[in-house]
Amino acid sequence: MLSKLKKILLVYPFIYSVIFLASAQQYRISLLTCDPGDELYSAFGHSAFRVQDAASGQDLVFNYGTFDFNTPYFYVKFTQRTLDYMLSVSTFDRFQVEYNYFQRNMREQVLDLSPEQASKLVSFLEENYQPENRFYRYDFFYDNCATRIRDAMEEILGNQLDWNENVNPEKKTFRELIDEYVYPLPWADFGIDLALGAVIDDYASEREKQFLPDYMEAAFGRAVIVGDGPTRTLVKEESVILSFPPRPSQTDLFNPYVLWWVLAILVMAITVVGYKKKRIFKAFDITFFAILGLLGLLIVVLWFFTFHSQTKSNWNILWAFPGHLLLALALLQKQVKPWLKKYLLFALVLANLALVFWVFGIQSFHPSIVPLLLIILLRTNFLYYNLEKFSIQAPK
Repeated sequence: MLSKLKKILLVYPFIYSVIFLASAQQYRISLLTCDPGDELYSAFGHSAFRVQDAASGQDLVFNYGTFDFNTPYFYVKFTQRTLDYMLSVSTFDRFQVEYNYFQRNMREQVLDLSPEQASKLVSFLEENYQPENRFYRYDFFYDNCATRIRDAMEEILGNQLDWNENVNPEKKTFRELIDEYVYPLPWADFGIDLALGAVIDDYASEREKQFLPDYMEAAFGRAVIVGDGPTRTLVKEESVILSFPPRPSQTDLFNPYVLWWVLAILVMAITVVGYKKKRIFKAFDITFFAILGLLGLLIVVLWFFTFHSQTKSNWNILWAFPGHLLLALALLQKQVKPWLKKYLLFALVLANLALVFWVFGIQSFHPSIVPLLLIILLRTNFLYYNLEKFSIQAPK
């Protein structure tokens, strides 16, 4: 009887310990970081939670970066920042297939969470996935697929999460951070610099840099958990899931840097010929200033009629000015309007003012606009002094 009692006392604790360890290791949660793709919407990379459930055998990915292309007025809503993104859930195998197909590298950081913390995070994600909670108003800098993950970690761990930020981090503006990713896409780079205003020339804090998946991956690698037993790193294990050889960089001569300088050289030649032959060649000026005016209207719409905070205070409007449409319309007329010379002087001042804003760091413009500014300065000067003096030819 005594020997049976000893066996029971020895076996029961063992059984209970096995049950406890099994339950303690139920969830294995990790951060997935995927490298940028070739399209603009994928140019900044991607982040998602991976949750492996030992009890059910499920291997799921919680993805905050999902949007529906079939949304009515999709592009209008995207432009106005009224488009909702949502949290979706898929199997890890299905998630991996897409990145394997597009040959985008994928890395995994397994989080060193306690059983209680892991359970709370899973409950948080499941609650977020409820139909009434899964949608959110997307903001590229402050509320995206990466920042949602960061915010979830801060919600679950609270003061126990220490990002362990660098004491002397490299200072970068939001625009410089974007440029790191869109440099291989010159037209996208030009479009972003045209559409976004001076507000993105502010320096980003270490926490704000986490809107980019690569920077959040680095932040997770530095972070530690405190006040929960011995201090430990947030990430306990790292691995590479998908790895592909680097893609060769392709040089496309059809880019704004080359195209605008070629245009500037042609305009210089046209201006010299026009001066010698006493001709204006106003067909070019009508087209050029009409395009600038349309770009100016786009800047006005993004600045005043959308909910994007990053499109405010956009001083590209100094050279791409909506009033240039009036200049184009005036040049269509055979008779020179009395106000036209004053407007040409005004356009000249605006273009010079854009250079002043750039030099003094009020806003950083895309480097390729230098030849466009030169064209504005050259043609407004030429028209100001010669519009009435030369015979104006009808546009062809």
